[in-house]
Amino acid sequence: MKKKLLLSVILLQALFYCTGQDKIYVSAFGSDNNKGTFNRPVKTLGEAIVKALRCTGKDVAIEIRGGSYSLDTTIKISSGNFLLHSLDIRAYKNEKVIISGARKIRPDWQPYRNGILKAVLNLVKPPDQFFVDGKALPMARYPNFDATAKVYNGTAADAISNERINTWKNPAGGYIHALHEGEWGSQDYLITGKKENGKLTYTGGWQNNRPAPMHKQYRFVENIFEELDSPGEWFYDYSAKTIYLYPPDGTDIKKSGFTISQLTDLIHIRGSSSKPLKNITISNLSFTGTARSFMLTKEPLLRSDWTIYRGGAILLDGTENVRISNCNFFELGGNAIFVSNYNRYVAIRDNNIYNIGGNAIAFVGDPGAVRSPAFNYNLFVPWPEMDYTPGPKTDNYPRYCLARGNLIHNIGIIEKQVSGVEVSMSSHITISHNTIYNVPRSGINIGDGCWGGDILEYNDVFNTVLETGDHGAFNSWGRDRYWSPDRSAIDSIVAAKPGIESLDVIDPIVIRNNRFQCDHGWDIDLDDGSSNYRIYNNVCLNGGLKLREGYHRIVTNNILINNTFHLHVWLKNSGDVFMHNIVTTPYAPILMNYWGKKIDANLFLSRAGLAKAQSLHLDKNSLSADALFVNSRVGNYQLKAGSPAFRLGFKNFNMNFGVTSPSLKKIAGKPIIKPLYTHTGNHKGASIKWLGATFKNIETLGERSAAGLHDHNGALLEGLPLHSLAEKNNLKKGDIIIRMGDASIKSISDLTDTYQTVKWMGAANCTIIRNQSEMNITVSFK
Repeated sequence: MKKKLLLSVILLQALFYCTGQDKIYVSAFGSDNNKGTFNRPVKTLGEAIVKALRCTGKDVAIEIRGGSYSLDTTIKISSGNFLLHSLDIRAYKNEKVIISGARKIRPDWQPYRNGILKAVLNLVKPPDQFFVDGKALPMARYPNFDATAKVYNGTAADAISNERINTWKNPAGGYIHALHEGEWGSQDYLITGKKENGKLTYTGGWQNNRPAPMHKQYRFVENIFEELDSPGEWFYDYSAKTIYLYPPDGTDIKKSGFTISQLTDLIHIRGSSSKPLKNITISNLSFTGTARSFMLTKEPLLRSDWTIYRGGAILLDGTENVRISNCNFFELGGNAIFVSNYNRYVAIRDNNIYNIGGNAIAFVGDPGAVRSPAFNYNLFVPWPEMDYTPGPKTDNYPRYCLARGNLIHNIGIIEKQVSGVEVSMSSHITISHNTIYNVPRSGINIGDGCWGGDILEYNDVFNTVLETGDHGAFNSWGRDRYWSPDRSAIDSIVAAKPGIESLDVIDPIVIRNNRFQCDHGWDIDLDDGSSNYRIYNNVCLNGGLKLREGYHRIVTNNILINNTFHLHVWLKNSGDVFMHNIVTTPYAPILMNYWGKKIDANLFLSRAGLAKAQSLHLDKNSLSADALFVNSRVGNYQLKAGSPAFRLGFKNFNMNFGVTSPSLKKIAGKPIIKPLYTHTGNHKGASIKWLGATFKNIETLGERSAAGLHDHNGALLEGLPLHSLAEKNNLKKGDIIIRMGDASIKSISDLTDTYQTVKWMGAANCTIIRNQSEMNITVSFK
C-alpha cells in the first residue's frame, strides 16, 4: 500500500511540473519554491535541473534569464536520474548569463600599511582565486607579475634561495611553480613548511609524466605573505581569517565587486557506455570563476609527457549526442571542457575559450581500453607478454567527436603541459576551423597512437610553445606497443612481427589544410614513434615540419615558409614519403641512417637547399626556383599560373583557416606574417627583426672599423627597443653576432637560417663582438 501511495505521489509531482510544460525558467529574482514557469521562475540552475529530471520522456528546455549565477556545489547529472528524451540548457533569448564557481564577498576594507588593505573574512578553507570585477588577481608572489615576461609573467633563479626563504615567517600554504628542467611543461609544489635549517618542505611535482628537477631559472613562488608588495596582489591569512589586498592601480575600492573561487568544476554529466546520457545541449552561456586544479593534475597518460585532471568547467563522461555551442569560458582556474571515457558524437562548436589555467578542450579515454599499456617513458611491456590484438580492448573512450569553430587563446596560465585541443586514447576526433593562439605549449596535441582516424583541418594555430621548448604548434607522440627509445630494438621487433607498428594507430591520422606557427619548436612535430599520418595542404609559417622515428608518414603538398624539413633518427623500412612540398631552407637531418621510401619532387626556394638535399642523394628530380606566390607579404601563398611547383606535382589548396562564426572572426587574432627569408639579406640596407631588435649586415668600412672587424661578416644590432627580448638578454646596441652554436654568422640571412634550426632548444651559445672584443654569451629565445 505504501509503495502504491509513493508511486502516486511521484506521478502527481511529474504531472505537476511537466504537464503541458516543456520549458523551465530560471531567474536571479526567482525562488526555488516556484514552479519554474516564465512568471514564476526558479532561482538556481540546480533546482531547474531537479525539476527537469522529473519530466520523464520529454524534451525539456531550461531557459536562464540574464544575470550571474554562483554555484554552491558542482551540478551533477547522471544516468541514474536522467529519464528525459532531451535536455537543452540555454540563455533566454541570448541574454547574458554567467555561471560561476565563485561567490560574492563584501569585505569591510581597512588600511593595513604601505597602500595595502585588509578585511576580516571568515572562510572554511582558503580561497584559491580572488577576483576584482571578474578578473583574477595574482597571489602575493616573487618575482612580481610582469606583463612583458614570457614565462609565468616573471621568474627568478633565487625564488627559493636561502636568503629569500629566511624572510618568510611561515610559508606553509605557498606554492612553487617551475618549468620542467628540460622545459617540457611545468611542475607545481605545495609548500608544507620550513625546517629549522631554513630549508623548505614541499610536496608535488607530479604534473609531468617525465618528472625532472625544477628549472633553475624559470620558477616563481606565490601565496606568501611577505611577498605582498605590488599592486594587484592579495593574500589570505587563514589563521587570522583576514584577507589582504594591494589594490590594482586605478581601482575604485568602493565600487568594485569582489568574488572568491569555491568550485573547481561546474557541471558534470556522467553516464556509461551501457547507459549513456543522450541529447543534451548547452548553449549561449558563460562559465567562469573556478579554482585552479594544478595540484589535482596527477593521472599519467600512457607514455606521453602528460598527467591530467579529469575535470573542468564542464565534464562529459559516458554521453552521446551532447552539444556545447556558442558559450564563453574565461577566468577559469583549470580545464574548460573535458570529454572523458565513453563519449560518442559530442560536438563542441563556436565557443570562446580564453584566460584559463588548463586545457581548453580535452578528449581522453580510459587506460583500461588500451592493450598492454605502459604509463611512463621508461616502462615497457616485455615482448613475450604483449597483447598483439589490434585496436582497443573496450569501447570506453571518445569516438566520432567534434571540436569545430572554437576561438581558443591565452590558456595554460599556470599549467604549461596543456593544449588548445588534447587527444589521448580516442579515435576519429575531428578538429576543424579552430583558431588557437597564445599558448605555452602546443595548440593541438595527440598524446599517443590510440587509435587513429582523427582529422585536423582548416585550423589556424599560432603563437605556440611560448613558454616551453622542444615541441610543436601541432605535437604528437606515438610511444605505442611497438615503440622503444632504442631504435635497434624497434627495427628488430618490427622485422620479427610485421604490422606491430600499426596495432594501436589502426586508422590513419589526417592533418590537412591548416596553418601552423611555432615560436620555440616546429610547426608540425611528429615526435617519438608517431606513425600512420597523412599530412598535406598545410602552411607552416615559421618552424618547419619534423618527423622523428615512426612509420607510414606521407607528407605531400605542404608549404614550409622560412624553414625546412627536419628529419630525425628514422627507422629502417619506415615507408615515409616527402614529395611535392615547397621548402625554404636546407633540410635539417639529425642522426639519419635510413631515408624512408621516397624524398623527391620538392621545390626549394634556395639553391643551397636543393644542393644540400642532392648531396645526401635525395631529391633527384626536385627544383630550385621562385615559387611565384600570389602575395607572400600578406600570407597569400597560393601560386600564380606558371609556378615551377606545378611541374613537380604541387597543387593549390584551400587556405580558409580558423573560426567561421562572424562574431568570433571579428575578435580572433591573426599570426604575424614575416617576409620570406629568400627576400631578405643581400640588398643594401636590408634588416631583420630578431628577439624584438633590429639587425643588419656589415656594409661599410665605418661599421667594420667601429667594431674592430677584419671583414664584413656578422649581424649588427642597430635598433634595441626597451623591454625587448634582446635587451633582456643583455645585448647592446652595436653588438655583432658572429657565431651561434656551431654555425658561423656571416650575415642576417645566416642569423635567421641558423636560428630556425636551433630555436627549439630555447637558448643558444653565441659569440659576439662588443667594444672590439669577442665574448661568449647565452641567448635565451623566450
